[in-house]
Amino acid sequence: MRRSHRVRQVINYVNLSTPLGLLIARIGGARTRRGERGLVYAHGYRIPFPVAGAFTVGNVILTKHGEGYLTGCLLDHESRHATQYAFCVGLPMLVLYVLASAVSYAVCGHPASWNLFERMAGLDDGGYPQVHPWWRRRGSRSPSP
Repeated sequence: MRRSHRVRQVINYVNLSTPLGLLIARIGGARTRRGERGLVYAHGYRIPFPVAGAFTVGNVILTKHGEGYLTGCLLDHESRHATQYAFCVGLPMLVLYVLASAVSYAVCGHPASWNLFERMAGLDDGGYPQVHPWWRRRGSRSPSP
């Protein structure tokens, strides 16, 4: 494991975001296993919220999908979210993420397209669309009389 991944792993455990992720995985009935980059994969998550192919809490990546789903670009995307938890000192990331989702929804009607955290993690890697802000869409305003 790279030193940066080990540092992130320790920080996210100490800031309680990884223990929270493990608790959420357990409540959601997910099977956990050690993954790459110091991450924990939690497959088979059964709670239908949030609506996403995968989501990260601390160093824990949760998904309703089975083994083999967390690979490639999606794994890169979720790994970046784990790093964001470390930089946001853990649990405050949850509040900041919800606020960023609200701003994104107000800007374009989609909770991820203008969410700072999703953009920094890579919209394309996470499978999110790049929706234009409402004020830049053609036909969004009627011409003035």
